[in-house]
Amino acid sequence: MQLDNNQKAFFELLRAGLWEKEARLSELKGIDYYSILRLAEEQSVVGLVTAGLERTSDVKIPKDVVRQFIGGALRLEQRNTAMNAFIAGLIEQLRAADVYAVLVKGQGIAQCYERPLWRACGDVDLLLSDSGYEKAKEVLMPQVLSYEQEYTSFKHLGMMMSGFMVELHGTQHTRLSRRVDNMIDSVQKDVLNGGNVRTWVNGGVTLFLPAPDSDVIFVFTHILHHFFFEGVGLRQICDWCRLLWKYCAEIDAGLLEKRLLTAGLISEWKAFAAFAVEYLEMPVETIPLYCDDRRWSRKGAMILADVLKVGNFGYKQRRDYRGQYYLVRKFNSFRCRLSDMLRHFKLFPKDSIVFLGGLLRTGLHAAVRGE
Repeated sequence: MQLDNNQKAFFELLRAGLWEKEARLSELKGIDYYSILRLAEEQSVVGLVTAGLERTSDVKIPKDVVRQFIGGALRLEQRNTAMNAFIAGLIEQLRAADVYAVLVKGQGIAQCYERPLWRACGDVDLLLSDSGYEKAKEVLMPQVLSYEQEYTSFKHLGMMMSGFMVELHGTQHTRLSRRVDNMIDSVQKDVLNGGNVRTWVNGGVTLFLPAPDSDVIFVFTHILHHFFFEGVGLRQICDWCRLLWKYCAEIDAGLLEKRLLTAGLISEWKAFAAFAVEYLEMPVETIPLYCDDRRWSRKGAMILADVLKVGNFGYKQRRDYRGQYYLVRKFNSFRCRLSDMLRHFKLFPKDSIVFLGGLLRTGLHAAVRGE
């Protein structure tokens, strides 16, 4: 895929912020920094691009542009600081009720960055055992401002508390295929029953996060869920890269390969690895199972095109079905998801068919349950 100068400048700044290195823009002419800001917002990487601007010395950045980026980064700081304080209180409250949760994705992954407070924050995702999931609902529901419909088939409930969306997860299922979700179940068992966790001390409260070998599976399969069903952006891919980069010495490449083969996801891993190395300049030695081959390079270029087309979580093609009748809403949602899956057929032909089957199966199952 041929990038224009604004896109090239965007990736140069993104890489500088991601890997804490100097950005060089002097060879790129006619840069529109507001176009770069729009790209950063679409991909939810304003903080990383701002960090890249701070590492640029070969060109003079207009002051009004710098103020726009810094303003965005400071708003991220404020939101993240408030969220971290909220999470500390939430975990203490759950522990007082003898509920032990593992924080997945989000603020835990943010700790892999040079500036955790400059990562765009989202929801608070808690992974719980079956009994912990039910007890957490009992403890928290009286305090919620609003809540989403519960998906009992894969144990998921979103609730709004103090201005933050808290998502309770009894599973980390992707709904791509039974093969994938069975592998995830085994990893989840290692975390919840085997105690394979790492810790993050947040405001004096010790939080549990998945151990690196498990976390990289959760993060990567979450990327694939959004890639096939909605759209994935650079924020999620950068999270995966920083997790691998920080814990490269601790990740068991053999175990990782075994799990990916069991789930049938080795092709997806190698394609995204090619994307990370070629377009994000991730150090080759920090990404297990990377394969320097033209086949994967072509797929990496296709991932680039898809990421730029849809934005973070499908930002550029987001659909709003509120106000429609239930069956009409479900039909339109399924039709758009089907379109997303077909778009990826050239990239992963076999798996696109398999995952389409998973979508059909889970969709019918959810419809029967009224979900």
